[in-house]
Amino acid sequence: MGSFSITHWLILLVVVVVVFGTTKLKNAGKDLGGAVKGFKEAVKDEETSRARNNRSLDHENSTPVSNNGSNTQVGAQADDTEISPVTTDDQQKV
Repeated sequence: MGSFSITHWLILLVVVVVVFGTTKLKNAGKDLGGAVKGFKEAVKDEETSRARNNRSLDHENSTPVSNNGSNTQVGAQADDTEISPVTTDDQQKV
C-alpha cells in the first residue's frame, strides 16, 4: 500500500501507450509544451510592460533640484481643476 515500485511504473507506462497510442501522446506533449511556453511568454511580456510603466511613472514624478537649491518640477501636467480669479466681493474686509 506504499508507493509504486519501478515495475509498477513500467507496467503503467506500457498500458498508457497501448491505450492512447504514441501519436496521441506526442500531440498531447506538444500541446502541453506549447501552452507552458505561451504562459511563460505572457508572464515575461507582462513583467516587461509593468517595469516600463513603473519606470515612466518614476520619471514623471521626479523633481530635479536646480542650481539655486529650489525644487523645480520639469514637465508637470496641470490639473483639470479650474481656478477662477478672486473678486473684491469674495475678499474679506480687514
